[in-house]
Amino acid sequence: MNTSSSLPAEPAQPAHTYKCGTLRYTKVTLVTLFAWLLWGDFCFSLMEVVVPALVPLHLKSHQASSLLISVVMTTLPAFLNMTVCPWVSFKSDRFRSRWGRRRPFIIFTLPFLSLSLVLIGWHGELAAFLRQNIGFLQDVAPATLVIGLIAFFVVCFQLFNMFVGSVIQCLFVDVVPVEFLGRFNGMTRIIGTGAGMAFNFFVFRFAESHSKEIFTAAALIYLIGFGMIFLFVKEGEYPPAPVEEKKTGSMLSGVRTFFKESYSHRFYWCFFLKETFVAVAAAVGIFHIFFKKEMGLSLEQIGLMAGIGSGAALLAMYFASIFVDRWHPLRIQAYMGVFTAVTGFTSLVWTTMTIPANMFFWLFVGANLSLSFGNAMSAVSGITSFMRVMPKSRFGQFCSASAVLRSLGTMVAGVLAGVFMDGVRWFFNGSDYAYRFYFVWQWFFSIIAAVFLYYAYREWLKLGGDAKYAAPAPWSPEGYEPLEEGDSSHVAKPHLVKISMNIFSAGFIVTLILCPVFLFMMHQHGMSETFRWYLLLFVPLMSAVFFLWLLQIRSLKKDIAAQLSGQSTRYGIPHHGVLMVMGLQGLLTFPIYWLQMFWTINHDMGRELLLFAALKLLSSAALILVVHILRVMEKGYGTTGNSSAQDEGSVPMIAAS
Repeated sequence: MNTSSSLPAEPAQPAHTYKCGTLRYTKVTLVTLFAWLLWGDFCFSLMEVVVPALVPLHLKSHQASSLLISVVMTTLPAFLNMTVCPWVSFKSDRFRSRWGRRRPFIIFTLPFLSLSLVLIGWHGELAAFLRQNIGFLQDVAPATLVIGLIAFFVVCFQLFNMFVGSVIQCLFVDVVPVEFLGRFNGMTRIIGTGAGMAFNFFVFRFAESHSKEIFTAAALIYLIGFGMIFLFVKEGEYPPAPVEEKKTGSMLSGVRTFFKESYSHRFYWCFFLKETFVAVAAAVGIFHIFFKKEMGLSLEQIGLMAGIGSGAALLAMYFASIFVDRWHPLRIQAYMGVFTAVTGFTSLVWTTMTIPANMFFWLFVGANLSLSFGNAMSAVSGITSFMRVMPKSRFGQFCSASAVLRSLGTMVAGVLAGVFMDGVRWFFNGSDYAYRFYFVWQWFFSIIAAVFLYYAYREWLKLGGDAKYAAPAPWSPEGYEPLEEGDSSHVAKPHLVKISMNIFSAGFIVTLILCPVFLFMMHQHGMSETFRWYLLLFVPLMSAVFFLWLLQIRSLKKDIAAQLSGQSTRYGIPHHGVLMVMGLQGLLTFPIYWLQMFWTINHDMGRELLLFAALKLLSSAALILVVHILRVMEKGYGTTGNSSAQDEGSVPMIAAS
């Protein structure tokens, strides 16, 4: 007899949920949350890409100096960032309403930001209207009036944008589960990159002819997109505002609390100063378009180049974000910072040579494609590292504390970068050749940023690293804020470290194997002098560098063996993640290297060929220094749970699985 109908039904298994504060998500509701947040981020990214891409072109077309462009685009926004952002972030951390603590700051500034964006685009028509209807403005030079209006509307735009920029990342932290932060930020980068790619492919070529239509469309898209975030994204319940705020409520007390809490630990100082000098290094970024034009590229080629790079980043971003979650974003930032600081001189080669524009275009595109995964990983790790290491209860406040120092640096850098570029232009008799030297500024301050990042990483290791990090919190009785559930990362695996080193070794071997091929091609083209220098100088020196590299590997393997056996090591063991990515990317650049050598030989460019060879030699030697710095940076923290030195009160990593 069938008795199944009489048996009690099995209880339904509860769906797995993900936590973020008081918020709970199923897979379906988490996907819905991501959809709305990413839609808003697309609108935000599209809006933000328009101003830095178009405004410098308009200012320069009205004969604005590099200094004035830098002040309008960098210094003035930095001043607002230093003054407005701290207040907004501090207040939003402590704000409580039925709409949450972040969304009200977005919705109330939304119309004013959109209007400012529209007025930037219609500056020409507005200037003509004002000259016709306001008498004393007829005595003002048309270019001066236009520049003044652009500057005023850019400041208005930046002012209202500070409210959004101050809380949007805080909103993400408040509603996205911690174990998905890396992947979510990867998705936001994908969306932002996609918006930038679409802009560069289809819109940028019209930057000078249809600017008012572009600005108006961006404003409308932003207005609609962020309005939908306000309606459909809900915040959870928050603990009551800090008691001291309720007692005093004074601005002076708030300022005192802000500085006392935010700058309370050496780790925060190192992290904030790293952020500051990254921003200072980027202060010359507004001149990048002029560098590309100086290299002979058209606006269409520049847009196409940026679009191809964005497309490659789009494909790489999500997968890169998975590894950001696994390897910890701060570690990725620290490793990439060392690579940038040590090898950042490579771009200076363009100060010494000029090649055909089409050759430069394809070399640049090829380099961007081959390096896209590492660049994507670096981009995702930036904000994710901030989200992972800063105390969540004061996240907006700590964002602002970083912004204060960063804005001070950016304000000064905005002026000095303009003075720097104008000074170099003066040296070159006003020639745009000067824009090739913006890499000098960028590399110099990247080195300083890497130094602070190095010490921030060491402090993070002291505070527990992968296994036990807890954010210092002087306002808490325990003195720290514990990790949230799901906040963890994978430590280094010794066998993968060895594989990473072997990948770099393969790059050295391929370089040496290709030498006879290039020598034969030089001989065929009658480049006897270049042939002689390449044979007598490059080949022996590259062989010597390879030998030093093998010594580095030998030393590293000894440390790995010692640590696995519980003995003390000379230096630390670097994490395999970034090393493997950079090694594989190095192998991917070999088609570009081949193409570069092939073109220069076929065009009988002997001088350029030797310069490229010197660059290859120096960058190969720099790799040895990179690995050595990483080993020193990891010193005292083991990959197998055995800390070799236990210096500086270190906490050893957990065992690698």
